[in-house]
Amino acid sequence: MCPADKEAFSSFAHAQVAITNEVYQHLGDAKTFLFCPTDYCAAFCTPNVSQSSYLQTVGERLLPGIDILWTGPKVVSHKISVESIEEVTTVLKRAPVIWDNIHANDYDPQRFFLGPYKDRPTELIPKLRGVLTNPNCEFYLNFVAIHTLATWCKSSAAEGRRDLDMGYSPQEALTLALSDWLQEFMSTDQPGGACRLKKELSDEEPMQTDVGESPYVPGPGENPLYTAEPLTMDDLNLLSDLFYLPYEHGAMARIMLEELEWLKTHRQDAAAQTEEWCGRAGKFDGMCEAVVQMFNRVSNAPNRSVLYDLYNYICDIKSGVGLARTYVKTLGSQDQPSAQIMNDDPEPWDFRGGLSGEFQRMLPGHGNRDLFKHPPMTAVYCIRSYCTEDKAEVQKIFKELQKGEGQIPLQPKLISDSLSSGEIAPSPQCALVVEDDIGVCGYALGLTDAKQAAGMDQRPGSDTLLKDFPSLVVAQVLPRVTDPSPVKRMITQLLSSIRNSGSRGVFCDLRQSNRRMLDFYSKLDSFEHIPMDKTLPQDIVVMATQFQ
Repeated sequence: MCPADKEAFSSFAHAQVAITNEVYQHLGDAKTFLFCPTDYCAAFCTPNVSQSSYLQTVGERLLPGIDILWTGPKVVSHKISVESIEEVTTVLKRAPVIWDNIHANDYDPQRFFLGPYKDRPTELIPKLRGVLTNPNCEFYLNFVAIHTLATWCKSSAAEGRRDLDMGYSPQEALTLALSDWLQEFMSTDQPGGACRLKKELSDEEPMQTDVGESPYVPGPGENPLYTAEPLTMDDLNLLSDLFYLPYEHGAMARIMLEELEWLKTHRQDAAAQTEEWCGRAGKFDGMCEAVVQMFNRVSNAPNRSVLYDLYNYICDIKSGVGLARTYVKTLGSQDQPSAQIMNDDPEPWDFRGGLSGEFQRMLPGHGNRDLFKHPPMTAVYCIRSYCTEDKAEVQKIFKELQKGEGQIPLQPKLISDSLSSGEIAPSPQCALVVEDDIGVCGYALGLTDAKQAAGMDQRPGSDTLLKDFPSLVVAQVLPRVTDPSPVKRMITQLLSSIRNSGSRGVFCDLRQSNRRMLDFYSKLDSFEHIPMDKTLPQDIVVMATQFQ
């Protein structure tokens, strides 16, 4: 705020509320008046929703006739629970209006979303002032988003029933929406689409489309793209699976990723042309062909307005699937060398993504939570700063992993054990935890100066180690976390914080029995195995990285 505002208002929240109330009253207490707070989701609240002084001020001072927008736990919320809405309702002193970004695609020009409105229990309906959807940027691609939201709003919970299974089924809502959308596809470019056309034409002769009265059958060698073969429900189900929702792929997309991963992993079987490899390669090829045929039929749909909104997306997925298809054929030596994915003089569509793609490919963990490496990863993890309340959870994880390694306490003792056990507190800005739907499931802690921890251990050779690597990190996750990306991100953030502190290098110490974390650090380009003093127990491994 400028100096004059700082004199007039005690906080930014007070300033916002004062101006909003004044406008609201000037308009004569408008029937619908929406206020979007600066902290419009739980992730923005400091330290949390219930203790946010900003939200408390808004709740107490904003006039009761003004509705407040809320996007849920995050900007793009995977799930919105009844408990979370009850919490924010208490703070705001009114039920919120959900501003839902589940179908928003303005943050990624290569994605749009055709999955159903889901992971919002219908029990929310009587606890909300309303729901606004912020859908795909392209108007005609929002049929499913709006249709399924409407089905959700009309579900049985709105009438007081609490039987969620009977009230709303996302899959049934999606099927209904796609069925209606198919009619929209097959209509011509008339405002209002197929539903309005049906009503207006009634018993009149059906309107002609721009593809002719009878389907054209291609001759030998003619391009099937130019046929008038009609679009099917199977095509739209496949399209929905390929462009499902922000946090998950549809069923067919997951199967394709699983099959491609298996074919890559078992490439040695390709050379031997084993029956299983060839069978699964054929299955994958068939799925790729289904994508191509879907593309052809969508391209021939009479409603060109829908097609024009779709075209860049379906071109992109067709190209990506084509590259994967060629790669699998190459593994199986089913193609001539000219069909290699990349040759000495490739076309530009062989290296997709431009400069943005180049940057992403250079970063660790490229892809949707390493989806291609560990398909089909649909779990959602939240990484946040460690707080004192997390100490017990970290200790619990530490002890649980000790049990998994077979003895408590574990021997030999590691320098990092004092950090995991809570004997020593991590350095400021050097502690993170990761949460899943169940709770805290992992941690990454750091010490910019590890002398205190090394002194407690009194290990031979530690002085030499600390000379080159004065800082320490330790990271652990529970076995249920199968995705390495959260650990990678926590370690990357810790290394950045430690480097900014002026440290020359970082080490971690592990037991030989901890094969999981040994494998993780070994795959990180920055960490290398450090030979240690021969007086050390043989089952201790030290890995380290130096800052340039």
